Amino acid sequence: MRAYSKKDVDRKALKGAKITVVGYGSQGRAHALNLKDSGYDVVVGVRKGDSWKQAKKDGLAVATPAEAVKGATLVALLTPDTTQAENYREILPNLAKGATLLFAHGFNIHFKQIKPRKDLDVVLIAPKGPGGLVRRQYQEGRGVPCLIAIAQDASGKAKAKALAYADGIGGTRAGVIETTFKEETETDLFGEQAVLCGGATELVLKGYETLVEAGYQPEVAYYECLHELKLIVDLLHEGGLAKMHKYISHTAKWGDLTRGPRVVNKATKKEMKKILGEIQDGSFARVWIRENRTGRKKYDALMKKDLAHPIEKVGAQLRARMPWLNQG
Repeated sequence: MRAYSKKDVDRKALKGAKITVVGYGSQGRAHALNLKDSGYDVVVGVRKGDSWKQAKKDGLAVATPAEAVKGATLVALLTPDTTQAENYREILPNLAKGATLLFAHGFNIHFKQIKPRKDLDVVLIAPKGPGGLVRRQYQEGRGVPCLIAIAQDASGKAKAKALAYADGIGGTRAGVIETTFKEETETDLFGEQAVLCGGATELVLKGYETLVEAGYQPEVAYYECLHELKLIVDLLHEGGLAKMHKYISHTAKWGDLTRGPRVVNKATKKEMKKILGEIQDGSFARVWIRENRTGRKKYDALMKKDLAHPIEKVGAQLRARMPWLNQG
């Protein structure tokens, strides 16, 4: 593993640079504000609308994407994966020769939806956390760990500029690990699908359904299968398996060690390997790209079904009793 910290950063790599952040969503807002607070000249590139107003309110210089990238030393393309290729085509005529093009996720480079000009440095700085956390941790003097990768090094200084950017958003406080666009993209997609989003939510729903179908109160099932999940995740996040085992009962530990493998077992791992294979061979990307180009009909239907699950109604009622949950 190759890891970098603050001592490895050459701040001169972006000294006097104009940095343009294209997109002002979760990651875009966090990156722009952190870079500004780190002393960089930052311009936000967005179309007029709510994001434009928010960036102005936050005290940032704002322009349309095509205008914002003019004269920029580094352009961070932080729009959604589904629009990035279109966004790149929009800003391409105004990208300065020898500029750095930065991504926070490698999807469009790895799957060749964007083929950057040869004179550009193409780098990746991927925070391992959502934008809100990237901002909060920075403000608290902490940082979210990042991954760094280089796809094109036209200037010979791509890594130095990427590390300076990572430092500017607070990533070097927690550590920056070297990877590739391929590894970041494939592991990120796998984590989302098999564990963090797809795996975790399906486990919650199936557990909830099992208890309710057996006659237990939906409210009790909600607390057991969803609400308390945060307590376990926090322990894992803070100290891995060791800290979780330290703070749960011996009964819970015995159930974990003897029943857990019956739920998530060899068959589960076999399916996980299949999912990983579909990511590696590009079939997932092809299906997702086609779904977007044809209007997301299946996506919308699946989302509607997911949000109509009974756990959502029960959860909304119970969370209403805990208004502090919406206070960040």
